[in-house]
Amino acid sequence: MSENIVINLEEQGSKGRYVVKGPDGAEAEMTFSKVGESQIIIDHTGVPDVFRGQGVGAMLVARAVEDARAAGKKIIPLCPFAAAQFRRHAEWADVLKS
Repeated sequence: MSENIVINLEEQGSKGRYVVKGPDGAEAEMTFSKVGESQIIIDHTGVPDVFRGQGVGAMLVARAVEDARAAGKKIIPLCPFAAAQFRRHAEWADVLKS
């Protein structure tokens, strides 16, 4: 994974996204919806070809996990990619909504 990738968090009301901006205006994103004050639903992860092979999608999910953990929130991974990442990372079980 590249060390120089910057992940920004954008929030507006009950929606938000983690985004990585790349060359030529390309954006990798993971979108989510807030459920009350204690949960988020990851509903989409999109990574354009320019970011492929760099682990950007996994980095987006990992950032959401870090932020959820710090805020005491749980994550519901409806997005198939995010759900697969949770299956690969047992250490994220503390933030997975069961």
